[in-house]
Amino acid sequence: MRALLWLVIALVGVVVVVVVKVLISGSKKNQATLPYQKEDALFTPAERVFLAVLETALGNQFRVLGKVRLADVIKVKPGLDGGARQQAFNRIQSKHLDFVVCNPQDLSVQFVVELDDSSHQKAKRQARDEFLDQALAAADVPVFHFPVKRTYSAQEIQSALFEQPPSMSAN
Repeated sequence: MRALLWLVIALVGVVVVVVVKVLISGSKKNQATLPYQKEDALFTPAERVFLAVLETALGNQFRVLGKVRLADVIKVKPGLDGGARQQAFNRIQSKHLDFVVCNPQDLSVQFVVELDDSSHQKAKRQARDEFLDQALAAADVPVFHFPVKRTYSAQEIQSALFEQPPSMSAN
């Protein structure tokens, strides 16, 4: 009787080991077929520094969302034929905005903030920025540009946002 009990325990142990190995093997196969890994952080160090000061400058009046797709902030106007509509959508679908500032009650978009590093001095990036500014202006969404700096002050950001017309570079 005791031998039978040990035999059952041993069989259960073998079954558990086999099931665990199968599950681990299946997990590794999925990892091999899906070539993705987690990003280290959502924001670059410069974006994190700016975001902290931006949130301080805005207080509880606004909610800041980051890395928002342009096509989630603006949309193609109705009335275009299918091809023109698709072409217009294609121009906005893959672009992202650094920070979108929203009303905290209904998350309606109030304005956009772009943080411009040295890559924004390249011709291709300048063309992208110009299109972005024009598209946002056409949709009546103000956009503010700030250059990347080592430090920012909340007062400086408040002044640039609330005392300067949008679509201008904030220095």
